[in-house]
Amino acid sequence: MRIGIDIRNIGKKRTGDEVVFFNLVKNLAAIDSENKYFLFTDILDKENIIEIKKRLNIENKQNFEIVSLNTTNKFVWNIWTLPKYLRNNSLDIYQTQYITPWFVPKNTKIITIVHDISFNFYPQFIKFFDLLFLKILIPVSLRRADKIIAVSEFTANEIIRYYNINPKKITWIHNAFSEDFLREISQEELLKIQEKYSLPEKFILYLGTMQPRKNIPHLISAFARIKDSLTDTKLVLCGNKEAHNFDKKIEKAIAQNGLQNDVYFPGYVADEDKRAIFKLSRVFVSPSLYEGFGIPILEAMALGIPVLASKIPPHEEIAGESILFFEINKKDDFENKLKEICLNNDLRENLAKRSREKAGKFSWRNSAVKMLSIYGKTK
Repeated sequence: MRIGIDIRNIGKKRTGDEVVFFNLVKNLAAIDSENKYFLFTDILDKENIIEIKKRLNIENKQNFEIVSLNTTNKFVWNIWTLPKYLRNNSLDIYQTQYITPWFVPKNTKIITIVHDISFNFYPQFIKFFDLLFLKILIPVSLRRADKIIAVSEFTANEIIRYYNINPKKITWIHNAFSEDFLREISQEELLKIQEKYSLPEKFILYLGTMQPRKNIPHLISAFARIKDSLTDTKLVLCGNKEAHNFDKKIEKAIAQNGLQNDVYFPGYVADEDKRAIFKLSRVFVSPSLYEGFGIPILEAMALGIPVLASKIPPHEEIAGESILFFEINKKDDFENKLKEICLNNDLRENLAKRSREKAGKFSWRNSAVKMLSIYGKTK
């Protein structure tokens, strides 16, 4: 088969989106030497392309080719740039995420990955034109797609219910964590990363995007109420403050609670540094109101870092009984659980053991195998 994959997010610091496509492509390259892959990007710089090839381990893979297409924006990409290429270069399958391209030849089957449909349930957190764009184009894209892949069973069911999609058209493939997360980390490396990101000695960690649905102000407020009982413990929020749709209430919550000296913003964390930052943390917290999956939770679990997360279906699907949950609508429950997971060593050890065991059931290699099977059935 001739398979095209949209890899525009690779190299763009898009956290979850980038992690999914990067690891799927990397593992497809490791298991498939028969099909021909065309990896589409809007990056034109040759040095960046060489670096992406190196990271994906496809430098010597004759069946993997990166195709750079010059385009002005993502809208033009879908209605002109990519369709023009596909009309002149036949593909059996083209895989992207969310928005599918227009005017694609009928013999090219379209697969789209949907990470979540949170914008339907929390529209107040989305900018007007972004919401309008999603509301108009997502239904059209889902109808056009020959196969829809969700990142969790929960998300698959949400898509089926909300968009009235035929269940036979949709399936789900769980995300996973990089195998590099299991590599031993020396004390010297930990100290180096701690210095690089100016991290405190003891800290509670959040890592991910800082969109409003991530509910970070709630975490800040809960931390403020219990910080005096957590000796010298700080709060570290890792993510790009300059990213699209940054939650402005985060800085407001810090100011209102007088936490200017207690909350750290290391910025965007490179993939190769994440493992060390998790290991340096005392607990990882994910207070999200809505998720499609939640890769950082799984990454923390793989390293045996105690996790406190909001009790929502995708978190429960991923973690089961291996992490501690709090009820979103109960303020006292959040702060009590946060205090408990920070101070109760027996609980922490028990969660660490169960988390490692549960995380061991997730694998990007298994996800790639399932994806390859879907390619064969879709064609």
